[in-house]
Amino acid sequence: MPKVVGVKLNEKGKNYFFRSENFSFQKGDYVIVETDKGLQYGMVTIDTHEVAEEDLGFPLKEVVRSVTKKDQKQYETNVKDASVALLKAREVVEELKLNMHIIDASYTFDRNQLLFNFLADSRVDFRELARKLAQIYRTRIELRQIGVRDKAKEIGGIGPCGRFLCCSTFLTDFNSVSINMAKNQMLALNPTKINGVCGRLLCCLNYEDEIYTEMKEGMPAIGQAYKKNEVEGKVVSLNLLKRTVTVETKNKTLIEVEV
Repeated sequence: MPKVVGVKLNEKGKNYFFRSENFSFQKGDYVIVETDKGLQYGMVTIDTHEVAEEDLGFPLKEVVRSVTKKDQKQYETNVKDASVALLKAREVVEELKLNMHIIDASYTFDRNQLLFNFLADSRVDFRELARKLAQIYRTRIELRQIGVRDKAKEIGGIGPCGRFLCCSTFLTDFNSVSINMAKNQMLALNPTKINGVCGRLLCCLNYEDEIYTEMKEGMPAIGQAYKKNEVEGKVVSLNLLKRTVTVETKNKTLIEVEV
């Protein structure tokens, strides 16, 4: 069976898998890997392990080698140069009066590409910006527009729960979140309560939505007429954990009953 290893190409990025036939790595090792954008520097997050060929799904790129002292120095130079390029790119944006804000910059390990992530309220014609940056840095320039959730992931912060943002600590993918999830969990539809620091719906609304859906099975809906034994009225609230409903009778009395 082929051997693979999980690698992160940046601290807050997702795990990518690479073939590791000739090497054995452990979590925390640093490696140079081959990607579609060229050679990249990354950190091993999942030890080398065997995977059935049919479970791979698609061909994987190879781990090129372990990081050497020379590689480490090159990586540090790339990081330093990218931070300088970020400041220069922001200057050019000001000169061209473009309605965009560049968040970060990064070189591929082999410096074949310089990538900039930016925020913008609408589509931006950045062809002139890319041309000027290519003239300055003599390499391929890629400008990628990102969303506000990506910005929160890059910057980090504290969520309403008092903990560090999920997106900047462990989330690697942004799953779809809908207002129906907040309704399903019977939360007050107050933007200050259900929106994160990015201004979008809280990612954590995803976490318990499936459980709420399961627990609601067999439970009456709020506002539904209720009649069981000697209790008759209208359902005004649910307690999913206790599996009880509160019924308002015709004489305005509230009675809690088990479902």
